Amino acid sequence: MAKEDPLERIAREEAEREQRAGSLRPVIWVLAIIALALAGTLAYIWMQKNSLVGALEEEKQDLTVQIESLQKDYAELSSEYDVINSQLDSSREEVAQLVERIKKTQAVDRAKIRQYEKELGTLRSIMRNYIVQIDSLNTLNHKLTADLNQARKEADEQGRKNAELSEKVSDLSNRVAVGSVIKARGVSLTAYNASEKATDRSSRVVRMVVGMTLIENDLAAKGPVRVYVRVKDPEGFLLQDGSNASFSFEGSALPATASREIDYQGSDVEISVYVNNIESYVKGVYTVEAYTAQGLLGKAETLLR
Repeated sequence: MAKEDPLERIAREEAEREQRAGSLRPVIWVLAIIALALAGTLAYIWMQKNSLVGALEEEKQDLTVQIESLQKDYAELSSEYDVINSQLDSSREEVAQLVERIKKTQAVDRAKIRQYEKELGTLRSIMRNYIVQIDSLNTLNHKLTADLNQARKEADEQGRKNAELSEKVSDLSNRVAVGSVIKARGVSLTAYNASEKATDRSSRVVRMVVGMTLIENDLAAKGPVRVYVRVKDPEGFLLQDGSNASFSFEGSALPATASREIDYQGSDVEISVYVNNIESYVKGVYTVEAYTAQGLLGKAETLLR
């Protein structure tokens, strides 16, 4: 076998390398294109992710600012009414807890962020209700205060205190101080005979009825209210119907002649309290005082012959 010329061998090997390189070049280009596509895709995903995270973080920050602003509004809201102040304290605590929770929550936890948005909306609605209640009560108290001042001015100008004006001033003063106290009008004491007809003959009386109207009061508590009546005979002795009714008034227990419980819903309601089981009645003036647990409702008297 003839020995190959070194120069020819070198030329042949160079040609073979170029041939192999030529066959691999398309594969290299394809791989390069794929690598570039993957890099572009990853870069796009990374940018989208960063954009989404940024948007969620911005949304969280905006929600945090809104909640902190609501917290400030609650801190500045106040009233002169203990019931509303107690409710405000509870709502302030809810807002404070919401602020702490949102600060500890990751922005990417969209479910919780949406939950906090709903809670924020609820707390805003509650605040609007507080403002409406406070404005309504303030308006009422301003009117009552103005009425009270006018009544006092008239009393000063007249230089005397008649019974009707004194009662009005007292009533207005009490309503300003305690807007929720139930009041009554038209307290009456009527005697009835066995035929259920009104009578003024002491010998024919079988029962007495104390009548009145509890006045409309939107601020008063709704529900059961017990009315107590104290009927006294002409000598000032309290009549007892055997029920042993009693109630607390100005820190002391007072016996009552009779009582009755009604369902008070804030509107005018007429009520009658029956006085039965009294052995006999004598001639003279009988008096009655009507009460609730909150205070005196009114007085009346009737004359039996």
